[in-house]
Amino acid sequence: MVPQNPGAAAAGRAAPVHYTHRQILEILSGLMIAMLTTMISTSVVGTALPTIVGDLGGQDQLSWVASASLLTMTASTPLWGKLSDILGRKLMFQSALVIFVLASVGAGLSQNIGQLIAARAFQGLGVGGVSALAQVILGDVVPPRERGRYSGYMGAVFGVATVAGPMLGGFIVDADGLGWRWCFYVCVPLAIISLVVMQKVLKLPKIKRDTRIDIFGAFTITGAATVVMLILTMGGKEFDWSSMWTYLLAAVAVVLVIGAVFAERAAREPILPPRLFRNPTFVLCSIASLAVGVAMFGAMIYLPQYLQIVKGMSPTRSGLMTLPMVAAMFVTSTGSGQVVTRLGRYKWFPVVGLALVASSMYLLSRLHVDSSKLVIGADIAVLGAGLGLTLQIMILAAQNAAAITDLAATTSGVSFFRNLGGAIGTAAFGAILNNRLTHHLTEGLAAAHVRPPAGGGTSLGTPDAVQHLPQPFKGIVLEAFTQSLQTVFLVGVPVALVGFVVVLFLKELPLRSSVSRVDQAPSTSPAPTDAPASTPATAPTPNTTA
Repeated sequence: MVPQNPGAAAAGRAAPVHYTHRQILEILSGLMIAMLTTMISTSVVGTALPTIVGDLGGQDQLSWVASASLLTMTASTPLWGKLSDILGRKLMFQSALVIFVLASVGAGLSQNIGQLIAARAFQGLGVGGVSALAQVILGDVVPPRERGRYSGYMGAVFGVATVAGPMLGGFIVDADGLGWRWCFYVCVPLAIISLVVMQKVLKLPKIKRDTRIDIFGAFTITGAATVVMLILTMGGKEFDWSSMWTYLLAAVAVVLVIGAVFAERAAREPILPPRLFRNPTFVLCSIASLAVGVAMFGAMIYLPQYLQIVKGMSPTRSGLMTLPMVAAMFVTSTGSGQVVTRLGRYKWFPVVGLALVASSMYLLSRLHVDSSKLVIGADIAVLGAGLGLTLQIMILAAQNAAAITDLAATTSGVSFFRNLGGAIGTAAFGAILNNRLTHHLTEGLAAAHVRPPAGGGTSLGTPDAVQHLPQPFKGIVLEAFTQSLQTVFLVGVPVALVGFVVVLFLKELPLRSSVSRVDQAPSTSPAPTDAPASTPATAPTPNTTA
């Protein structure tokens, strides 16, 4: 399946591999199944989260349930890219799927909120590996000039998972014989199918490299992301925003960021090579992806809350309400991919996309208790259109501007910043929601000159419990929750606008027609510029097929 070039092998380089359209589709099918599996695990839980946290206790812990997987997914993304360089794409991709399966079973067996958060953290490790390596593998087998249509299919998978997950989650939660635990179990058979498919169709040449794992860089990068998440999720609840804990954690985060900079500059094989940040395309795509992640994950987590708590929809109906977003995302993702492949132009897709994302955040901030389904659907569709025009194009632009040796680091780097934005957005939006909800509830109760029901306080239970609250408490709760969500989505507007301004400065480079860079040095070239002058570059040699 994988033709090799003996001349290239003799020269000490990886043999160039040329895949037929059929072979690419076979590989793509395995990647799409894996992406569908992991994305469903996120969206299926998003719809069921109000019921899950209501059952296990702790509405104030909802952001942790969502953020735990986002945090580990974010922190591990660069590590998966580097490990795939060392141990091979196929082995690492399958390892990520195995971790995901085991963690999904553990999440379904959770007996309390702490166990669920821990299982979700391990689940995020698997999701991070699958999401990053799927894009890396696609970059290995498809040249940038042709990658648009294939990456469009990957974006369409995201859209399908976005709608299939909420509907599936709603059905599972509402079904008498199942329950929310099956939201985690349902992902297991899909992941096993993906393992089987990838074992059969993925045949990549395994390349030996004289490299090592950047342990100090891994510690500082993941540590900095973790500490930032701790501040956002625990600030205002476990400790005051203006407190010694906040200042101490912020100082630790700054130290870890500085340590990461020095670690990556000194490492022989850094996880995020400093040369990537000298590439303006990578920097701009990373910033834009971070902004998109904030808006995307924030909306995915908190829109079901609005639909179930405020509008009184069942999980199934709230999942169906995402259909406009998915339809718009499917059309714009596949359509933009086809146009990019045909014309070779890509810059204005993310420009328009981020403008739509910013507009959707503003429209969502205008929702109120009595908003019609038509208005909600239209607002969600705008968000889907913006995401479809942006997500895959950012990866494509960054990959096109990278050397082939930096493909994994570039892809995982952009994914890292997108996931970081999602993790920060989920945590920050959760902090804003909880803070404003307490304020608006207290204010509403005081204005009505009433006291909350005995034992009620300012915490929310399941959506069903909210719907059965007596008046005037129910009206006060719904209005307070809506006002709090309005603030959450309004905060997303300037974040999306930052991404919009950034992509305006993106320089559109011609899409390459081969997997390798046309300007890449020949096999007789000296060591890469990032290698120390005293250390000769060790050329990779092809090994057996993975």
